[in-house]
Amino acid sequence: MRPVRHERALSPDLSVAALNARYEGAPAEDILHAGLRFWAGGIAVVSSFGADAAVLLHMAAGINPHVPVLFVDTKMLFPQTLEYQARLAADLGLTDVRRIGVARSELRRADPMGALHLRDADACCQLRKVAPLAQAMTLFQASITGRKRHQAATRADMAVFETDPAGRIRINPLAGWSAQDLADYRDRHDLPPHPLVAEGYPSLGCVPCTSRVQPGEDPRAGRWRGQSKTECGIHFGPKGAERIAQ
Repeated sequence: MRPVRHERALSPDLSVAALNARYEGAPAEDILHAGLRFWAGGIAVVSSFGADAAVLLHMAAGINPHVPVLFVDTKMLFPQTLEYQARLAADLGLTDVRRIGVARSELRRADPMGALHLRDADACCQLRKVAPLAQAMTLFQASITGRKRHQAATRADMAVFETDPAGRIRINPLAGWSAQDLADYRDRHDLPPHPLVAEGYPSLGCVPCTSRVQPGEDPRAGRWRGQSKTECGIHFGPKGAERIAQ
């Protein structure tokens, strides 16, 4: 269900199309500020605390350090990612990072040997990422992601504002940013990098499904290497197309 209360506060006809017409090409900070203002109290940032996460989280903390940040812990993340999450949240002063994940009782039932990813990677992502995030998002009317169009072909036509399958607004303030834009922002604000980036992991997910990327390879080549799978599926577009991997 769309956040009607906030739409009426701004405009009698605040549609996704109207939002995109208004904010396409706008500075990321303006887009983020608009989302946090329009859906105040009903919006969350979704973050993997991965290679590029610091940029969006730094922007969000500068506007409202108390905004809920949803971090999906699959129980298969790199230890360095968990350490980075704690450090970055503390450095930025984020006060409401919510570490969510599948219940251990459900893991024991659906993946008792921790090997589901070997026979069905999509089912593993559904169990460990998609379902927990969907449950957490029932408390919110809108979400904010750090996706960028340059990251993958599946994201090339991504809009700044979208409607997800549940009818919530999804906002992508960094949609138009390049890799250089991200690097410049990190340098300008002296943001700490994820420790595994320097070790050849420009895109990070779960340990079993993430490998090092060799020079000249696509930055996402290390995700589900050797499979046709390129996205985890935690954010789907209005027509069911996959849009994001965390």
